Amino acid sequence: MKFLSYKKQDSLFIEDVAIADISKVVGTPFYCYSRKNLVDNFQNFSDSFMQSGISQEGKFDYKICYAIKANFNIHLVKILAELGSGIDAVSAGEIFRAIKAGVSPKKIVFAGVGKTREEISYALQNGVEEFSVESVPEMFLLSEVAVRLKKKAKFSLRVNPNVDAGTHDKISTGRKGDKFGVDIDLAEEIYAKASKLPGLEIHGISMHIGSQITVIDPFVAAFKKLRELCLTLRKNGHKISALDFGGGIGILYKNENTLLIQDYVNLIKEITADLKVKITIAPGRAMVGSAGILVSKIIFLKETSVKNFAIIDAAMNDLMRPGLYGSYHEILPVIKKFGAKSNFDLAGPICETTDILAQNRELIDPKSDDLLAFLSAGAYGSSMSNEYNCRPLVPEVLVDGNSFKVIRRRPSFEEMLHLELKNE
Repeated sequence: MKFLSYKKQDSLFIEDVAIADISKVVGTPFYCYSRKNLVDNFQNFSDSFMQSGISQEGKFDYKICYAIKANFNIHLVKILAELGSGIDAVSAGEIFRAIKAGVSPKKIVFAGVGKTREEISYALQNGVEEFSVESVPEMFLLSEVAVRLKKKAKFSLRVNPNVDAGTHDKISTGRKGDKFGVDIDLAEEIYAKASKLPGLEIHGISMHIGSQITVIDPFVAAFKKLRELCLTLRKNGHKISALDFGGGIGILYKNENTLLIQDYVNLIKEITADLKVKITIAPGRAMVGSAGILVSKIIFLKETSVKNFAIIDAAMNDLMRPGLYGSYHEILPVIKKFGAKSNFDLAGPICETTDILAQNRELIDPKSDDLLAFLSAGAYGSSMSNEYNCRPLVPEVLVDGNSFKVIRRRPSFEEMLHLELKNE
């Protein structure tokens, strides 16, 4: 990670700020993000589109819609909004945050498998036009609400192409047994029904086959099916003017061979070369994942007859991915050490056996109060955190060059009771 480096006295820096200095101000644990890395990640997608010849000014049109579920801190969303990003949202709350961050409602796609009547109404009333619909009942509900509000909703059906993304079972979304989307074989029949509904304007087709995909082959298989469906629907008389390819590009956690963004974009260009469609992609992890770290402190060292534990102050409710998926995060000491190495499991303070953030990791002469940085924690870290065991949500910090600011502070215990005691 280019934004992380050891500098003065073997101290780990994020951009030009010492992580140890941040910890003295905000305490541990905390999330820390690099503004430069976030901007570079967005620019990588944008530049790849321009270099491929898919240009907003030319024959093709494209829209990069950040999947806000990956990390919804409004300060990070504002940065992306200023760069021109749209938003892929899966709840009314995410739509609210996106608009508050300065994203035009016309650049928001409302996706998600369980939209309620109230959420659909909220989206339409706030100017959101594009909907990625995931079931036939949702399609009828969307039309009904749109008619009641005297609006037209741009309709894209999320199709399930039955393509195995080759990723973790719990983040695969494009197989017939997954809860997402509609069987692609039923799409013709559904579009025929959609064309007769008064609240809908047939707009396009959408797809998302999974997350943390590190090879191109699943995208090739899925995108070819999307192209074939587009041609078929056009032959049936439907105006298909947009294709939403979703997200799913993986990042480096351990030693993965990650995709080149340019190869991914070139594939989209190849698939759409003669279709004259508006292109949408929805990267989340690939945008913010590498931009963030979680910093934690060793509280105690605990030896047993079977293994050694380093008890740290970050827990599974701060970083859920290891407990939920068995995922791996590289760990660096904030102050580099030299000496003998020993293996430790890094365990949090939560009263659950699942609260292990890393297993069998080599630590050099660990001591209480040593600081550790969990890398690639910008996506699905803070956004999935909670207050289990009545532990406050951890602060979030944004580094920009040689300065930093707290973009979410740690709440007090009294503040954690605010909603429960508000009317007393």
